[in-house]
Amino acid sequence: MFTITSYTVELVKDPFQILTGQRYEFLIDIEVEEDDELYSESGLYIRVIYNVEEAKSGLLKYEIYEKTTQLYLDFELEDEEIASVEAFCKEHVQEGNE
Repeated sequence: MFTITSYTVELVKDPFQILTGQRYEFLIDIEVEEDDELYSESGLYIRVIYNVEEAKSGLLKYEIYEKTTQLYLDFELEDEEIASVEAFCKEHVQEGNE
């Protein structure tokens, strides 16, 4: 498991109106315990694309990166971690409109 230390959220503009709903990009800094396989001395963040539509909202995609190198890490989050990230995004998504 990880701890969220900071985040940013931003509305992704769709000038051509191709996509349904509104999409938000979250950059979520996380702290991971040293004994976790995901741990990196460089630090980590999760880039999340979160979609909001009238009928439903949810996490579309996430990617994990090292902070200092910006290197993409090919790791999957556990189900409970994905649920935690999704709940966090749902709670903070409106901040992307400010």
